[in-house]
Amino acid sequence: MSALAFMKRHYDEMAALRQDLHAHPEIGMQEYRTSDLVARKLGEWGIEVHRGVGGTGVVGVLRAGNGAGSIGLRADMDALPMHEASQLSYRSTTPGVMHACGHDGHTTMLLGAARYLAETRHFDGTVNFIFQPGEEGVGGALAMLADGLLERFPSDALFGMHNRPGLPVGAFSIAPGLAMAGGAFFDVVITGKGAHGARPEDSIDPVLVAGQLISALQSIVSRNVPPADVAVVSVTKMSGGDAYNVIPHSVTIGGTVRCFKSSIMEQIKTLIARTADGIAAAFGARAELDFRLIFAPTVNDLRHAQDYADAAAELVGETHVDRDAQPVMGSEDFGFMLEKVPGAYILAGGGDGAAPHHPLYDYNDETTPYGAALYARIVERGLPRRNAP
Repeated sequence: MSALAFMKRHYDEMAALRQDLHAHPEIGMQEYRTSDLVARKLGEWGIEVHRGVGGTGVVGVLRAGNGAGSIGLRADMDALPMHEASQLSYRSTTPGVMHACGHDGHTTMLLGAARYLAETRHFDGTVNFIFQPGEEGVGGALAMLADGLLERFPSDALFGMHNRPGLPVGAFSIAPGLAMAGGAFFDVVITGKGAHGARPEDSIDPVLVAGQLISALQSIVSRNVPPADVAVVSVTKMSGGDAYNVIPHSVTIGGTVRCFKSSIMEQIKTLIARTADGIAAAFGARAELDFRLIFAPTVNDLRHAQDYADAAAELVGETHVDRDAQPVMGSEDFGFMLEKVPGAYILAGGGDGAAPHHPLYDYNDETTPYGAALYARIVERGLPRRNAP
């Protein structure tokens, strides 16, 4: 039985598992129920299980034959700290937490591939099934790497995957080389002097400073970054003040930076600090910047990207595989792993529906058989059995 036929045969089970994960989301580095479920499933299928890798991460190890080669397959497990607005029968049962990016589906895909490979063993070598915690900006990939992921579970190549709403189910898209932007989060704390709202002359108003700074930050990319070097600076948070008639003592703004080059990231960091210091000083206030690199750029190895696309074309046909996709400004901490070991990251069609990080988002279960089958096929192709047909 082919990998895709196997996945379609077990579709109902995988959909039920994914919907259970959706109903019980856990935020990054707190995926206790999820990782326990993953570990139990892997154990049931006779796969060697390693818990607690990088915190709540799980790695399953499966060996077949005597081959020395190894491949790592990675999926993320965490949800987002946001409220779900859907009325699905399996909507989140945890207030303020939801699977708004499809990591419930990614976990299910990799479990499906693990089950298939454990039953068929149509490969010669070692497969490491990497279930990563904390992808959503809380350092899960770095935590696993710091815990010796690649030393304890060496892989010659690494492969990851993400669902893509707007791309038809059964289609795949991959960018050769640069695939996703690097990303940073920042906070600027502006400290002024609080006062009564009716006596602004007694204050150094941090709200006014924050307003000026938010506008000024929009000029960093347009007036400093060469047009050929794409970058984004977005202010997404602002907090400060508790009463209508009180000018607060301090205000905090926060946001994200996305770009494709580390040199541009450093330039933007410097310019945010300089702009914040200058504007704050002009009003008699102070500004302190906390700038944190969260995601490395995701760069696909050209050979492994081609291998991944070849495997996808084998499953769904060449016309359903975009081999030359453009890089996107979204970020993915799988990039940190690809800095250590070559590999590739592909997008699997999710069909119609809300975009990720939207309160009405729901991963499309129809995507799972294709993603799971592709994970399995990249192993069978990359670690072929001797004398295999």
